[in-house]
Amino acid sequence: MEDRQALELDRPAWSEAETRMLDTAADLIAARGVGGVTVAEVARDAGVSRPTVYRRWASADEIVRAALHRQTVSLIERFPEPARTRDEIVRDVLRYSELFRTDPLYGRLLEREPEVFTRYTLQRIGSSQRVILQWLASAIALAQQGGTVRAGAPSDLAVMLLLIAQSAILSHNTVSTLIDEPHWSSELWHALDGHLRP
Repeated sequence: MEDRQALELDRPAWSEAETRMLDTAADLIAARGVGGVTVAEVARDAGVSRPTVYRRWASADEIVRAALHRQTVSLIERFPEPARTRDEIVRDVLRYSELFRTDPLYGRLLEREPEVFTRYTLQRIGSSQRVILQWLASAIALAQQGGTVRAGAPSDLAVMLLLIAQSAILSHNTVSTLIDEPHWSSELWHALDGHLRP
């Protein structure tokens, strides 16, 4: 329970107006890409003034990051119960990878703007990655107690687990002609399981 409460700390509560603005930004990203997000358009489509947007976010870039963060949180919320074993962690990471790749927002970036995806998710550790790392580290700590995950700092193991999954997701479209979906998932399973196995 304590681990779940700690994870909740990095899940912001968005106001109704902020939710409308982030919904608008997400729609713009999915339809036109990151370059389609402007403060003026977010304000107009969300039914708020530009000063209202600027009071919350200083630029379109910050709005994009907030929209991506919220989407990450929404995906993690599809896993209400923490994994407690290595098998459950690997299962959840594989499911998260699938949800991520098919998500309207992230899927759009992966398919049409991989360089943007790289900029927003790989070049620096942002709020989205930190939420994922907390989620993974919490599960790893529980699985270590049960003896199904090797010893080591849960946060360190979580970082490498995230890197393995992110690299596989980012490369998925590139290697799709070399490996089919079932074998891609199987190989990713082995990579994740091998990283955690005692």
